[in-house]
Order: sequence, then C-alpha cells, then structure tokens
Amino acid sequence: MSVQQTVLKVSGMSCGHCVKAVEGALSSLGAKGEVSLAEGTVNVTFDPGSVTLDQIRDAIEDQGYDVAKA
Repeated sequence: MSVQQTVLKVSGMSCGHCVKAVEGALSSLGAKGEVSLAEGTVNVTFDPGSVTLDQIRDAIEDQGYDVAKA
C-alpha cells in the first residue's frame, strides 16, 4: 500500500461543521483529511490503489464545497 498526500484548495468552508463534513466525507472513502479553515485547504492522505483524486474531489463537492482544479 503506497500512501499519497496532496493539498486541495477548497472554498466555502467556514466553521467546525464544515470541517466535520469534509473530514467525514473523506473518511467514508478511506482517506484522511486535515482541514485548515484559515488557509482554505484540505491536506489529504490516501491510498491511490483504493481511491482516486477525482473521487476525493467529488466527495468534498457533494458536501457543498468547491474544490479548485489543479
């Protein structure tokens, strides 16, 4: 299992509920997310053999936030 890390720029997050929603969505995919409200970023750790970056973006967007395309 090779773990990959990436930082996504996410807009629309402003409170503790936002943090829980994003981290919960990532957790349900088997990924780990660390949200920084101050920077508007999510540091994501995931196994690319189990989940794709597109699935991660979709999970965050499904919670109502916008993920900047790199």
